[in-house]
Amino acid sequence: MTPYRIALYYAPAIEDPLHQRASAWLGRDAATGAALPQDAIADIDIAEVTADARGYGFHATLKPPFRLQGDVRAALDTAQIFAARTAPFALPPLQVTDLDGFLALRESQPCPALQVLADGAVTALDAHRAAATEAEIARRKPEKLSPRQREYLAAWGYPYVFAEWRFHMTLTRRLTPAEKSIILPAVTEALGDAPAAVRTVTDICIFVQAKPGAPFTILERLKLRG
Repeated sequence: MTPYRIALYYAPAIEDPLHQRASAWLGRDAATGAALPQDAIADIDIAEVTADARGYGFHATLKPPFRLQGDVRAALDTAQIFAARTAPFALPPLQVTDLDGFLALRESQPCPALQVLADGAVTALDAHRAAATEAEIARRKPEKLSPRQREYLAAWGYPYVFAEWRFHMTLTRRLTPAEKSIILPAVTEALGDAPAAVRTVTDICIFVQAKPGAPFTILERLKLRG
């Protein structure tokens, strides 16, 4: 069955404590699809705060979700070729960061290899992307985007690629200052020392969405062999 949308993401290995703790924080394991109990936080509806991130699964976006043009197997084959020519690399320690109002894990120091990986993913799979519809473009509110973001949206179906891309692993929706004062220490405690570990990016993941509104799950891990 052809999924509604696919995406190419970075996600830590299943055995990595970061996968386990972040999945528990979000309330769902994208590898298994299983719902996970979330710790209660006083005065916060944690299920609501993490709802969007939970649906996408714990990840960092490389090639944003897109509807397929053609067969999913062809897209997977292309992704395999891309992974095969990409070398593994060290990922700097991560840290919880306020990114435009929402909390996410970001790299603690520059990592040019991440940008190269994301740029390559966007171009490698684009032949398999169905053109964005007018409704899809309108949802991105192009009137509020910069000229370069509008250019990217028109060419690649997403405004935040290439020079506009930032590595991040989303943990919450956008928060009010009052919410942040409660949730920032809570998520920092929940993740513990897992983000700070130095890890090697050895694979990337194809995530799939079976139908509109369905959660994304990991379909396949692709080893970097370059």
